[in-house]
Amino acid sequence: MKNVLLSVVLLLCFAAVAVAVPAGRTLDFDKSPMGTVTFSGEIHKNAGVSCKECHNKDVFPKMKKGTVEIKMDAIYAGQLCGKCHNGERAFAAKTSCTKCHKK
Repeated sequence: MKNVLLSVVLLLCFAAVAVAVPAGRTLDFDKSPMGTVTFSGEIHKNAGVSCKECHNKDVFPKMKKGTVEIKMDAIYAGQLCGKCHNGERAFAAKTSCTKCHKK
């Protein structure tokens, strides 16, 4: 019984580490002609955004780069990054292109 309990505790610890945003972690999206977009997990975490706010069945279902096609039309329509980057919760994507896109 003790071994089973220890195994469960260890499994939960490793699962928590697997989904945590490590300090300094970034993802680069370099397919846009407007320039590379670097997503910083640390900046979003420091802004009080939890992983689950974006990583859910409606926004980004998998925590893996490239599993969702990101289009500016969708962002401007309040989907994907546009859920927060609407000028209310965070800067508006539509009027702040160079905050994300860097050449």
